[in-house]
Amino acid sequence: MNASTLNHTTIDEVIAAFLLAFEGYYVKMPTDYDYYKTRWKAAGVDLGRSYGMFDGDQLVAFIIHAVDERAGQLTAFNTGTGVLPAYRGRRLVKALYQYALPDLKQHGFEHSSLEVITKNEKAIRAYQSVGFTISRHYKCFAGKVKTDVNEPFELHEKALATVNWDALPNQAFYSWDFQQGPILAGNNTFYEVWHDGRPEAFFLLNPERTRLLQFDLLATANSEAWNRLFSAIKQTAADKISTINVDDRLTDKVAALHSVGLEITVEQFQMEMGVV
Repeated sequence: MNASTLNHTTIDEVIAAFLLAFEGYYVKMPTDYDYYKTRWKAAGVDLGRSYGMFDGDQLVAFIIHAVDERAGQLTAFNTGTGVLPAYRGRRLVKALYQYALPDLKQHGFEHSSLEVITKNEKAIRAYQSVGFTISRHYKCFAGKVKTDVNEPFELHEKALATVNWDALPNQAFYSWDFQQGPILAGNNTFYEVWHDGRPEAFFLLNPERTRLLQFDLLATANSEAWNRLFSAIKQTAADKISTINVDDRLTDKVAALHSVGLEITVEQFQMEMGVV
């Protein structure tokens, strides 16, 4: 077997290997190839800085990297690692990182990060053996929003190009796919919730209106403001929604999600390491 970049591997071949590797995973993965092409493009996936282990011509293990400058560092974000079932137990992920890290360093990368489901202890140990450490704890939610308020609010849709991202709170707490760059690359919708003649909260929905990408209060946090925000979301979103990777340090936000009936579906760690 030999390791190389995925620069000369077609996106369809990568997706096919991805779906084989994630059969029976903790969460059911979409099977539509266009979903991954759209999602990975928005995330900034670069197959030239992604890596695979090949048995002959067959891709049997992979690390798919999105790339961007985050917090002033050129960063490779592992948006998907997998090994085909027949090849597990051979420490191929560690072997891939032994190939990948010198290549990333040569191309100027300073930082690498990834997300892993907290129950996936085997994967966590594998990443720790490479040098990753846990840096954040995320909670993922889904369900129907259950809230009603008597106080009126106004809902204003804004073009993404007009959004002042510097004025939006807690931007550093969002995970890779839900920060400014990937959001702007997608066909997403931004809303402001107004109360008493001023903007009080905001939220972002994906095109299918099934996932909250970002949401927060713009003014002082209180239960009434959260209820108005979720009433606006309920009015605008699909019947069932999800939001993933809510940083557990944002305790008011986590409590607000519980209060409107959304339930935790899975929890994830963010893990990070310097590229040395």
